[in-house]
Amino acid sequence: MIPPDTQRVLDFLAAPGSYPHRPAAVRLMQTHASWVFIAPPLVYKVKKPVNFGFLDFSTLELRQGDCGRELLLNRRLAADVYLDVVPVVETAAGLQLGGEGRVLEWTVKMRELDAAGFLHQRLLQGEAGTAMMDRVVDLLHDFYRGQPPLPEAESDLACRRLDEALRGNFEAMRGAAGHAISAAALAAIEHYTRCFEQQHRALLAARSAQGWIRDCHGDLHSEHIHISADGVRIYDCIEFNEAFRHIDVACDIAFLTMDLDFNGRPDLARHVAARFATLLQDAALPRLLDFYQCYRACVRGKVEGLHSQGETVGAEERAASMDLARRYFRLALRHAIAGGAPCVFVVMGRVACGKSALAQALGHETGWRVISSDRVRKTLAGVELHQRGTAEERAALYSAEMTQRVYDTLFAEATHAAAEGCIILDATFSKRAHRDALRALLARQGLACVWVVAEADETTTLRRLQERGRCGGVVSDARAEDHARINNHYEPPEELPDSCGLRITTHDDVSTTLARLLLLLAERNAHEG
Repeated sequence: MIPPDTQRVLDFLAAPGSYPHRPAAVRLMQTHASWVFIAPPLVYKVKKPVNFGFLDFSTLELRQGDCGRELLLNRRLAADVYLDVVPVVETAAGLQLGGEGRVLEWTVKMRELDAAGFLHQRLLQGEAGTAMMDRVVDLLHDFYRGQPPLPEAESDLACRRLDEALRGNFEAMRGAAGHAISAAALAAIEHYTRCFEQQHRALLAARSAQGWIRDCHGDLHSEHIHISADGVRIYDCIEFNEAFRHIDVACDIAFLTMDLDFNGRPDLARHVAARFATLLQDAALPRLLDFYQCYRACVRGKVEGLHSQGETVGAEERAASMDLARRYFRLALRHAIAGGAPCVFVVMGRVACGKSALAQALGHETGWRVISSDRVRKTLAGVELHQRGTAEERAALYSAEMTQRVYDTLFAEATHAAAEGCIILDATFSKRAHRDALRALLARQGLACVWVVAEADETTTLRRLQERGRCGGVVSDARAEDHARINNHYEPPEELPDSCGLRITTHDDVSTTLARLLLLLAERNAHEG
Protein backbone atom coordinates (compact mmCIF):
# COMPACT_ATOMS: atom_id res chain seq x y z
CA MET A 1 0.00 0.00 0.00
CA ILE A 2 1.13 3.55 -0.75
CA PRO A 3 1.51 5.64 2.44
CA PRO A 4 -1.18 8.35 2.78
CA ASP A 5 1.29 11.27 2.62
CA THR A 6 2.91 9.77 -0.47
CA GLN A 7 -0.49 9.44 -2.15
CA ARG A 8 -1.23 13.08 -1.38
CA VAL A 9 2.06 14.05 -3.04
CA LEU A 10 1.28 11.96 -6.12
CA ASP A 11 -2.17 13.52 -6.46
CA PHE A 12 -0.67 16.99 -6.01
CA LEU A 13 2.04 16.51 -8.65
CA ALA A 14 -0.48 15.05 -11.11
CA ALA A 15 -2.37 18.37 -11.18
CA PRO A 16 -1.10 21.07 -13.61
CA GLY A 17 -2.10 23.80 -11.16
CA SER A 18 0.47 22.57 -8.64
CA TYR A 19 3.38 23.90 -10.69
CA PRO A 20 4.43 27.60 -10.70
CA HIS A 21 4.85 27.53 -14.50
CA ARG A 22 1.32 26.07 -15.01
CA PRO A 23 1.88 23.39 -17.69
CA ALA A 24 -1.05 22.59 -19.94
CA ALA A 25 -0.97 18.96 -18.80
CA VAL A 26 1.05 16.57 -16.65
CA ARG A 27 1.97 13.06 -17.74
CA LEU A 28 2.99 10.37 -15.25
CA MET A 29 5.52 7.69 -16.03
CA GLN A 30 6.97 5.21 -13.58
CA THR A 31 9.77 2.72 -13.16
CA HIS A 32 10.27 0.06 -10.51
CA ALA A 33 11.79 2.74 -8.24
CA SER A 34 10.39 6.15 -9.24
CA TRP A 35 7.39 8.17 -10.33
CA VAL A 36 8.24 10.71 -13.03
CA PHE A 37 5.93 13.67 -13.61
CA ILE A 38 6.43 15.34 -16.99
CA ALA A 39 5.22 18.92 -16.74
CA PRO A 40 6.63 20.57 -19.88
CA PRO A 41 9.18 22.04 -20.08
CA LEU A 42 10.17 20.52 -16.72
CA VAL A 43 10.25 17.07 -15.18
CA TYR A 44 9.95 16.16 -11.49
CA LYS A 45 11.10 12.76 -10.29
CA VAL A 46 9.92 11.20 -7.02
CA LYS A 47 11.51 8.13 -5.43
CA LYS A 48 9.15 5.31 -4.46
CA PRO A 49 9.26 4.30 -0.77
CA VAL A 50 10.63 0.83 -1.55
CA ASN A 51 13.49 -1.40 -0.47
CA PHE A 52 14.69 -3.99 -2.97
CA GLY A 53 17.90 -4.75 -1.10
CA PHE A 54 20.09 -3.35 -3.84
CA LEU A 55 18.07 -0.11 -3.56
CA ASP A 56 16.69 1.38 -0.34
CA PHE A 57 14.34 4.39 -0.53
CA SER A 58 12.28 3.28 2.47
CA THR A 59 12.60 6.52 4.48
CA LEU A 60 12.24 10.20 3.64
CA GLU A 61 15.83 10.83 4.77
CA LEU A 62 17.15 8.12 2.44
CA ARG A 63 15.17 9.55 -0.45
CA GLN A 64 16.50 13.06 0.21
CA GLY A 65 20.09 11.82 0.21
CA ASP A 66 19.55 9.92 -3.00
CA CYS A 67 18.06 12.95 -4.74
CA GLY A 68 21.20 14.91 -3.91
CA ARG A 69 23.44 12.17 -5.27
CA GLU A 70 21.37 11.93 -8.44
CA LEU A 71 21.79 15.65 -9.06
CA LEU A 72 25.54 15.63 -8.46
CA LEU A 73 26.43 12.47 -10.39
CA ASN A 74 24.27 13.13 -13.42
CA ARG A 75 25.72 16.58 -13.94
CA ARG A 76 28.86 14.78 -15.12
CA LEU A 77 27.24 13.90 -18.47
CA ALA A 78 24.09 16.09 -18.51
CA ALA A 79 24.93 19.27 -16.62
CA ASP A 80 22.17 21.41 -18.12
CA VAL A 81 19.45 18.81 -17.58
CA TYR A 82 19.67 18.40 -13.79
CA LEU A 83 18.49 21.65 -12.21
CA ASP A 84 17.76 21.24 -8.49
CA VAL A 85 16.37 19.15 -5.62
CA VAL A 86 12.98 20.55 -4.62
CA PRO A 87 10.81 19.50 -1.66
CA VAL A 88 7.05 19.09 -1.66
CA VAL A 89 6.02 20.80 1.56
CA GLU A 90 2.82 21.13 3.52
CA THR A 91 1.75 24.68 4.43
CA ALA A 92 -1.36 26.16 5.99
CA ALA A 93 -2.67 26.68 2.45
CA GLY A 94 -1.96 23.11 1.36
CA LEU A 95 0.86 21.40 -0.52
CA GLN A 96 3.37 23.35 -2.59
CA LEU A 97 6.61 22.85 -4.50
CA GLY A 98 9.50 24.39 -2.58
CA GLY A 99 9.37 26.91 0.23
CA GLU A 100 8.92 26.48 3.98
CA GLY A 101 6.80 23.85 5.63
CA ARG A 102 6.76 20.21 6.66
CA VAL A 103 8.56 18.23 3.97
CA LEU A 104 6.40 15.39 2.67
CA GLU A 105 8.63 14.35 -0.21
CA TRP A 106 11.72 15.29 -2.22
CA THR A 107 11.88 15.63 -5.99
CA VAL A 108 14.63 15.95 -8.57
CA LYS A 109 13.84 18.85 -10.90
CA MET A 110 15.03 18.40 -14.49
CA ARG A 111 14.73 20.00 -17.89
CA GLU A 112 12.61 18.02 -20.33
CA LEU A 113 14.41 16.78 -23.42
CA ASP A 114 12.84 16.43 -26.84
CA ALA A 115 11.54 12.86 -27.05
CA ALA A 116 12.59 12.47 -30.69
CA GLY A 117 16.24 12.99 -29.75
CA PHE A 118 16.61 9.94 -27.53
CA LEU A 119 18.74 7.20 -29.03
CA HIS A 120 15.93 4.70 -28.48
CA GLN A 121 13.65 6.73 -30.74
CA ARG A 122 16.38 7.34 -33.30
CA LEU A 123 16.92 3.58 -33.51
CA LEU A 124 13.19 3.00 -34.02
CA GLN A 125 13.09 5.63 -36.76
CA GLY A 126 16.18 4.24 -38.50
CA GLU A 127 18.12 7.48 -37.90
CA ALA A 128 21.01 6.02 -35.92
CA GLY A 129 24.21 5.23 -37.79
CA THR A 130 27.92 4.96 -37.18
CA ALA A 131 28.48 8.73 -37.31
CA MET A 132 25.84 9.33 -34.63
CA MET A 133 27.22 6.55 -32.44
CA ASP A 134 30.74 7.96 -32.83
CA ARG A 135 29.51 11.16 -31.14
CA VAL A 136 28.26 9.10 -28.20
CA VAL A 137 31.49 7.09 -28.04
CA ASP A 138 33.61 10.25 -28.14
CA LEU A 139 31.73 11.77 -25.19
CA LEU A 140 32.01 8.59 -23.17
CA HIS A 141 35.66 8.14 -24.06
CA ASP A 142 36.43 11.59 -22.60
CA PHE A 143 34.27 10.74 -19.57
CA TYR A 144 36.09 7.47 -18.86
CA ARG A 145 39.48 9.10 -19.32
CA GLY A 146 38.44 11.78 -16.85
CA GLN A 147 37.45 9.28 -14.16
CA PRO A 148 40.50 8.18 -12.16
CA PRO A 149 40.94 4.47 -11.41
CA LEU A 150 39.47 3.56 -8.05
CA PRO A 151 41.99 3.08 -5.22
CA GLU A 152 43.16 -0.51 -4.88
CA ALA A 153 40.98 -1.32 -1.88
CA GLU A 154 37.86 0.14 -3.51
CA SER A 155 38.68 -1.55 -6.80
CA ASP A 156 39.02 -4.94 -5.11
CA LEU A 157 35.75 -4.31 -3.28
CA ALA A 158 34.06 -3.43 -6.59
CA CYS A 159 35.18 -6.76 -8.05
CA ARG A 160 33.72 -8.63 -5.07
CA ARG A 161 30.52 -6.63 -5.35
CA LEU A 162 30.18 -7.54 -9.01
CA ASP A 163 30.31 -11.19 -8.04
CA GLU A 164 27.57 -10.53 -5.48
CA ALA A 165 25.52 -8.67 -8.12
CA LEU A 166 25.82 -11.61 -10.51
CA ARG A 167 24.56 -13.99 -7.84
CA GLY A 168 21.85 -11.53 -6.83
CA ASN A 169 20.60 -11.43 -10.40
CA PHE A 170 20.22 -15.18 -10.45
CA GLU A 171 18.33 -15.16 -7.16
CA ALA A 172 15.95 -12.51 -8.52
CA MET A 173 15.53 -14.46 -11.75
CA ARG A 174 14.54 -17.51 -9.72
CA GLY A 175 12.07 -15.37 -7.77
CA ALA A 176 9.67 -12.61 -8.71
CA ALA A 177 11.49 -11.69 -11.90
CA GLY A 178 11.81 -15.31 -12.99
CA HIS A 179 8.37 -15.76 -14.51
CA ALA A 180 9.90 -14.53 -17.76
CA ILE A 181 12.68 -17.13 -18.14
CA SER A 182 12.73 -20.91 -18.40
CA ALA A 183 14.64 -23.05 -15.94
CA ALA A 184 16.81 -24.36 -18.76
CA ALA A 185 17.77 -20.86 -19.94
CA LEU A 186 18.55 -19.69 -16.41
CA ALA A 187 20.71 -22.76 -15.76
CA ALA A 188 22.64 -22.13 -18.99
CA ILE A 189 23.25 -18.46 -18.15
CA GLU A 190 24.46 -19.35 -14.65
CA HIS A 191 26.70 -22.10 -16.05
CA TYR A 192 28.19 -19.73 -18.62
CA THR A 193 28.89 -17.12 -15.94
CA ARG A 194 30.66 -19.59 -13.65
CA CYS A 195 32.65 -21.14 -16.48
CA PHE A 196 33.75 -17.75 -17.81
CA GLU A 197 34.86 -16.60 -14.36
CA GLN A 198 36.87 -19.78 -13.86
CA GLN A 199 38.38 -19.77 -17.35
CA HIS A 200 39.28 -16.08 -17.30
CA ARG A 201 40.05 -15.54 -13.63
CA ALA A 202 43.45 -14.00 -14.39
CA LEU A 203 42.00 -11.61 -16.97
CA LEU A 204 39.26 -10.41 -14.62
CA ALA A 205 41.75 -9.92 -11.79
CA ALA A 206 44.12 -7.98 -14.04
CA ARG A 207 41.43 -5.43 -14.87
CA SER A 208 41.64 -4.05 -11.35
CA ALA A 209 45.44 -3.88 -11.39
CA GLN A 210 45.36 -2.15 -14.78
CA GLY A 211 43.07 0.62 -13.51
CA TRP A 212 39.94 -0.22 -15.50
CA ILE A 213 37.63 -0.15 -12.45
CA ARG A 214 36.23 3.38 -12.31
CA ASP A 215 33.21 5.41 -11.24
CA CYS A 216 31.09 4.88 -14.37
CA HIS A 217 27.51 5.61 -15.43
CA GLY A 218 26.05 2.21 -14.59
CA ASP A 219 22.83 2.35 -16.64
CA LEU A 220 24.01 3.16 -20.11
CA HIS A 221 21.14 2.23 -22.41
CA SER A 222 19.48 3.96 -25.32
CA GLU A 223 16.63 5.56 -23.36
CA HIS A 224 19.21 7.48 -21.32
CA ILE A 225 21.14 8.90 -24.27
CA HIS A 226 19.93 12.08 -25.97
CA ILE A 227 21.45 13.29 -29.22
CA SER A 228 20.75 16.69 -30.72
CA ALA A 229 22.52 19.23 -32.93
CA ASP A 230 23.93 21.03 -29.89
CA GLY A 231 25.33 17.98 -28.13
CA VAL A 232 25.01 14.54 -26.60
CA ARG A 233 23.58 14.20 -23.09
CA ILE A 234 23.57 11.02 -21.05
CA TYR A 235 21.41 11.07 -17.94
CA ASP A 236 19.93 8.85 -15.19
CA CYS A 237 23.09 7.15 -14.01
CA ILE A 238 23.00 4.74 -11.09
CA GLU A 239 23.11 6.87 -7.96
CA PHE A 240 21.37 4.59 -5.47
CA ASN A 241 24.06 1.90 -5.22
CA GLU A 242 27.70 2.63 -5.96
CA ALA A 243 28.35 -1.08 -6.42
CA PHE A 244 26.46 -0.83 -9.72
CA ARG A 245 28.50 2.21 -10.78
CA HIS A 246 31.98 1.35 -9.50
CA ILE A 247 32.63 -1.13 -12.26
CA ASP A 248 34.92 -2.12 -15.09
CA VAL A 249 34.68 0.34 -17.97
CA ALA A 250 34.01 -2.73 -20.16
CA CYS A 251 30.93 -3.51 -18.06
CA ASP A 252 29.63 0.03 -18.58
CA ILE A 253 30.20 -0.14 -22.35
CA ALA A 254 28.53 -3.54 -22.47
CA PHE A 255 25.23 -2.01 -21.39
CA LEU A 256 25.24 0.21 -24.47
CA THR A 257 26.31 -2.53 -26.90
CA MET A 258 23.77 -4.94 -25.38
CA ASP A 259 21.02 -2.38 -25.81
CA LEU A 260 21.95 -1.71 -29.44
CA ASP A 261 21.73 -5.46 -30.04
CA PHE A 262 18.40 -5.59 -28.19
CA ASN A 263 17.06 -2.86 -30.47
CA GLY A 264 17.96 -4.78 -33.61
CA ARG A 265 21.31 -3.16 -34.42
CA PRO A 266 24.04 -5.71 -33.65
CA ASP A 267 26.09 -4.07 -36.40
CA LEU A 268 26.17 -0.81 -34.44
CA ALA A 269 27.00 -2.75 -31.28
CA ARG A 270 30.04 -4.26 -33.00
CA HIS A 271 31.05 -0.84 -34.38
CA VAL A 272 30.81 0.79 -30.95
CA ALA A 273 32.79 -2.04 -29.34
CA ALA A 274 35.56 -1.81 -31.91
CA ARG A 275 35.79 1.98 -31.64
CA PHE A 276 35.97 1.88 -27.84
CA ALA A 277 38.69 -0.80 -27.97
CA THR A 278 40.72 1.44 -30.29
CA LEU A 279 40.22 4.75 -28.46
CA LEU A 280 40.79 3.28 -25.01
CA GLN A 281 43.61 1.04 -26.27
CA ASP A 282 41.95 -1.84 -24.45
CA ALA A 283 42.90 -5.09 -26.17
CA ALA A 284 40.93 -7.21 -23.68
CA LEU A 285 37.63 -5.38 -24.25
CA PRO A 286 36.29 -7.68 -27.03
CA ARG A 287 36.83 -10.80 -24.90
CA LEU A 288 34.98 -9.26 -21.95
CA LEU A 289 31.97 -7.83 -23.75
CA ASP A 290 29.98 -11.05 -24.20
CA PHE A 291 30.34 -11.81 -20.49
CA TYR A 292 29.25 -8.35 -19.46
CA GLN A 293 26.51 -8.11 -22.11
CA CYS A 294 25.00 -11.30 -20.74
CA TYR A 295 25.11 -9.77 -17.25
CA ARG A 296 23.61 -6.49 -18.46
CA ALA A 297 20.74 -8.20 -20.26
CA CYS A 298 19.99 -10.07 -17.04
CA VAL A 299 19.95 -6.78 -15.12
CA ARG A 300 17.45 -5.27 -17.54
CA GLY A 301 15.33 -8.41 -17.49
CA LYS A 302 15.34 -8.40 -13.69
CA VAL A 303 14.36 -4.71 -13.56
CA GLU A 304 11.47 -5.20 -15.99
CA GLY A 305 10.37 -8.32 -14.14
CA LEU A 306 10.32 -6.45 -10.84
CA HIS A 307 8.47 -3.53 -12.42
CA SER A 308 5.80 -5.90 -13.72
CA GLN A 309 5.11 -6.91 -10.11
CA GLY A 310 4.61 -3.31 -8.87
CA GLU A 311 1.38 -2.70 -7.03
CA THR A 312 0.63 0.58 -8.82
CA VAL A 313 1.36 -0.78 -12.30
CA GLY A 314 -1.66 -1.19 -14.58
CA ALA A 315 -2.47 -4.39 -16.44
CA GLU A 316 -1.27 -3.13 -19.84
CA GLU A 317 2.00 -1.79 -18.46
CA ARG A 318 2.48 -4.97 -16.45
CA ALA A 319 2.14 -7.10 -19.57
CA ALA A 320 4.52 -4.84 -21.51
CA SER A 321 7.16 -5.06 -18.78
CA MET A 322 6.87 -8.83 -18.63
CA ASP A 323 7.33 -9.02 -22.40
CA LEU A 324 10.45 -6.84 -22.15
CA ALA A 325 11.78 -9.06 -19.37
CA ARG A 326 11.36 -12.14 -21.57
CA ARG A 327 13.17 -10.43 -24.45
CA TYR A 328 16.07 -9.32 -22.26
CA PHE A 329 16.46 -12.77 -20.72
CA ARG A 330 16.39 -14.29 -24.19
CA LEU A 331 19.18 -11.92 -25.25
CA ALA A 332 21.16 -12.90 -22.15
CA LEU A 333 20.84 -16.54 -23.18
CA ARG A 334 22.02 -15.74 -26.69
CA HIS A 335 25.15 -14.08 -25.34
CA ALA A 336 25.70 -16.99 -22.96
CA ILE A 337 25.59 -19.70 -25.61
CA ALA A 338 26.76 -17.89 -28.75
CA GLY A 339 28.32 -14.53 -27.97
CA GLY A 340 27.68 -11.41 -29.99
CA ALA A 341 29.15 -12.38 -33.37
CA PRO A 342 26.98 -13.84 -36.17
CA CYS A 343 26.93 -17.63 -36.14
CA VAL A 344 25.29 -20.51 -38.00
CA PHE A 345 24.13 -23.43 -35.85
CA VAL A 346 23.78 -26.66 -37.82
CA VAL A 347 21.67 -29.33 -36.11
CA MET A 348 22.35 -32.52 -38.06
CA GLY A 349 22.30 -36.31 -37.76
CA ARG A 350 20.82 -39.55 -39.01
CA VAL A 351 17.16 -40.02 -39.85
CA ALA A 352 14.86 -39.82 -36.78
CA CYS A 353 17.75 -38.89 -34.50
CA GLY A 354 15.66 -36.04 -33.04
CA LYS A 355 17.49 -33.22 -34.80
CA SER A 356 14.39 -31.41 -36.07
CA ALA A 357 12.65 -31.41 -32.70
CA LEU A 358 15.86 -30.20 -31.06
CA ALA A 359 16.40 -27.49 -33.67
CA GLN A 360 12.85 -26.21 -33.23
CA ALA A 361 13.22 -26.21 -29.44
CA LEU A 362 16.49 -24.28 -29.70
CA GLY A 363 14.86 -21.79 -32.04
CA HIS A 364 11.91 -21.33 -29.71
CA GLU A 365 14.15 -20.72 -26.70
CA THR A 366 16.50 -18.27 -28.45
CA GLY A 367 14.23 -16.65 -31.03
CA TRP A 368 16.64 -17.61 -33.82
CA ARG A 369 15.16 -18.52 -37.20
CA VAL A 370 15.14 -22.24 -38.01
CA ILE A 371 15.54 -23.31 -41.64
CA SER A 372 14.47 -26.92 -42.14
CA SER A 373 15.67 -28.93 -45.15
CA ASP A 374 12.40 -30.90 -45.11
CA ARG A 375 10.37 -27.71 -45.44
CA VAL A 376 12.72 -26.22 -48.04
CA ARG A 377 12.50 -29.39 -50.12
CA LYS A 378 8.72 -29.49 -50.24
CA THR A 379 8.43 -25.75 -50.76
CA LEU A 380 10.79 -25.90 -53.75
CA ALA A 381 8.77 -28.78 -55.20
CA GLY A 382 5.41 -27.12 -54.55
CA VAL A 383 4.29 -30.01 -52.35
CA GLU A 384 2.01 -29.66 -49.33
CA LEU A 385 4.24 -29.84 -46.23
CA HIS A 386 2.45 -32.76 -44.57
CA GLN A 387 1.67 -34.65 -47.75
CA ARG A 388 3.57 -37.93 -48.29
CA GLY A 389 3.44 -38.82 -51.96
CA THR A 390 3.71 -42.12 -53.77
CA ALA A 391 7.01 -43.99 -54.04
CA GLU A 392 7.52 -42.55 -57.51
CA GLU A 393 6.82 -39.00 -56.31
CA ARG A 394 9.17 -39.44 -53.37
CA ALA A 395 11.90 -40.70 -55.69
CA ALA A 396 11.72 -37.43 -57.63
CA LEU A 397 11.46 -35.34 -54.47
CA TYR A 398 14.55 -36.93 -52.98
CA SER A 399 16.62 -37.18 -56.16
CA ALA A 400 20.24 -36.03 -56.19
CA GLU A 401 19.29 -32.99 -58.25
CA MET A 402 16.57 -31.89 -55.83
CA THR A 403 18.80 -32.55 -52.82
CA GLN A 404 21.47 -30.29 -54.30
CA ARG A 405 18.86 -27.54 -54.78
CA VAL A 406 17.87 -27.94 -51.14
CA TYR A 407 21.43 -27.56 -49.89
CA ASP A 408 22.10 -24.65 -52.25
CA THR A 409 19.10 -22.94 -50.64
CA LEU A 410 20.35 -23.72 -47.15
CA PHE A 411 23.77 -22.30 -48.03
CA ALA A 412 22.22 -19.10 -49.35
CA GLU A 413 20.14 -18.73 -46.19
CA ALA A 414 23.19 -19.38 -44.02
CA THR A 415 24.89 -16.28 -45.41
CA HIS A 416 22.04 -14.17 -43.99
CA ALA A 417 23.39 -14.88 -40.52
CA ALA A 418 25.55 -11.77 -40.73
CA ALA A 419 22.40 -9.65 -40.81
CA GLU A 420 20.28 -11.72 -38.42
CA GLY A 421 22.91 -12.50 -35.79
CA CYS A 422 22.41 -16.27 -35.63
CA ILE A 423 20.33 -18.81 -37.52
CA ILE A 424 19.75 -22.55 -37.21
CA LEU A 425 19.97 -25.03 -40.09
CA ASP A 426 18.06 -28.28 -39.56
CA ALA A 427 19.22 -30.95 -42.01
CA THR A 428 20.72 -34.42 -42.15
CA PHE A 429 23.94 -33.22 -43.81
CA SER A 430 24.61 -36.87 -44.56
CA LYS A 431 27.27 -36.12 -47.18
CA ARG A 432 30.68 -34.79 -46.26
CA ALA A 433 30.73 -32.81 -49.51
CA HIS A 434 27.81 -30.71 -48.29
CA ARG A 435 29.43 -30.18 -44.89
CA ASP A 436 32.74 -29.18 -46.47
CA ALA A 437 30.99 -26.81 -48.87
CA LEU A 438 29.16 -25.02 -46.06
CA ARG A 439 32.27 -24.74 -43.90
CA ALA A 440 34.24 -23.27 -46.80
CA LEU A 441 31.47 -20.79 -47.64
CA LEU A 442 31.16 -19.55 -44.07
CA ALA A 443 34.95 -19.34 -43.67
CA ARG A 444 35.16 -17.11 -46.74
CA GLN A 445 32.56 -14.81 -45.23
CA GLY A 446 34.12 -14.81 -41.77
CA LEU A 447 31.06 -16.41 -40.17
CA ALA A 448 31.32 -18.83 -37.25
CA CYS A 449 29.62 -22.21 -37.41
CA VAL A 450 28.68 -24.67 -34.67
CA TRP A 451 27.75 -28.23 -35.64
CA VAL A 452 25.37 -30.00 -33.26
CA VAL A 453 25.32 -33.71 -34.08
CA ALA A 454 22.18 -35.34 -32.66
CA GLU A 455 22.51 -39.04 -31.92
CA ALA A 456 20.10 -41.81 -30.95
CA ASP A 457 20.40 -45.62 -30.98
CA GLU A 458 18.67 -47.73 -33.61
CA THR A 459 15.90 -48.85 -31.26
CA THR A 460 14.96 -45.22 -30.57
CA THR A 461 15.08 -44.12 -34.21
CA LEU A 462 13.00 -47.10 -35.37
CA ARG A 463 10.41 -46.40 -32.68
CA ARG A 464 10.16 -42.78 -33.78
CA LEU A 465 9.76 -43.76 -37.42
CA GLN A 466 7.01 -46.23 -36.52
CA GLU A 467 5.20 -43.50 -34.57
CA ARG A 468 5.37 -41.29 -37.65
CA GLY A 469 3.74 -43.98 -39.69
CA ARG A 470 0.90 -44.34 -37.20
CA CYS A 471 0.33 -40.67 -36.36
CA GLY A 472 1.47 -38.71 -39.43
CA GLY A 473 1.45 -34.92 -39.19
CA VAL A 474 5.20 -34.55 -39.79
CA VAL A 475 6.98 -32.88 -42.69
CA SER A 476 9.62 -35.57 -43.13
CA ASP A 477 8.63 -38.45 -45.41
CA ALA A 478 11.02 -40.97 -43.82
CA ARG A 479 9.34 -44.03 -42.30
CA ALA A 480 10.49 -47.28 -40.74
CA GLU A 481 10.80 -49.01 -44.13
CA ASP A 482 13.27 -46.30 -45.23
CA HIS A 483 15.53 -46.61 -42.20
CA ALA A 484 18.20 -48.97 -43.51
CA ARG A 485 18.40 -47.40 -46.99
CA ILE A 486 18.82 -43.84 -45.67
CA ASN A 487 21.36 -44.82 -43.03
CA ASN A 488 23.44 -46.69 -45.61
CA HIS A 489 24.02 -43.37 -47.38
CA TYR A 490 24.98 -41.48 -44.20
CA GLU A 491 28.62 -40.42 -43.92
CA PRO A 492 29.49 -39.85 -40.24
CA PRO A 493 30.93 -36.36 -39.59
CA GLU A 494 34.29 -37.63 -38.36
CA GLU A 495 36.06 -34.73 -40.05
CA LEU A 496 34.44 -32.09 -37.83
CA PRO A 497 36.97 -30.79 -35.27
CA ASP A 498 35.97 -30.53 -31.63
CA SER A 499 36.45 -26.77 -31.89
CA CYS A 500 33.34 -26.36 -34.04
CA GLY A 501 31.19 -29.37 -33.19
CA LEU A 502 29.55 -31.21 -30.34
CA ARG A 503 27.50 -34.38 -30.01
CA ILE A 504 24.37 -34.88 -27.97
CA THR A 505 22.17 -37.91 -27.40
CA THR A 506 18.44 -37.41 -27.80
CA HIS A 507 16.95 -40.36 -25.91
CA ASP A 508 15.34 -38.04 -23.35
CA ASP A 509 12.33 -35.84 -24.03
CA VAL A 510 13.01 -32.72 -26.07
CA SER A 511 12.97 -30.28 -23.14
CA THR A 512 15.52 -32.32 -21.21
CA THR A 513 17.74 -32.66 -24.28
CA LEU A 514 17.50 -28.93 -24.95
CA ALA A 515 18.53 -28.15 -21.36
CA ARG A 516 21.63 -30.34 -21.78
CA LEU A 517 22.43 -28.72 -25.13
CA LEU A 518 22.20 -25.21 -23.67
CA LEU A 519 24.65 -26.17 -20.92
CA LEU A 520 27.07 -27.60 -23.48
CA LEU A 521 26.86 -24.50 -25.66
CA ALA A 522 27.28 -22.21 -22.64
CA GLU A 523 30.41 -24.03 -21.50
CA ARG A 524 31.83 -24.03 -25.02
CA ASN A 525 31.22 -20.30 -25.40
CA ALA A 526 32.76 -19.50 -22.01
CA HIS A 527 35.95 -21.34 -22.88
CA GLU A 528 36.20 -19.68 -26.29
CA GLY A 529 35.48 -16.16 -24.99
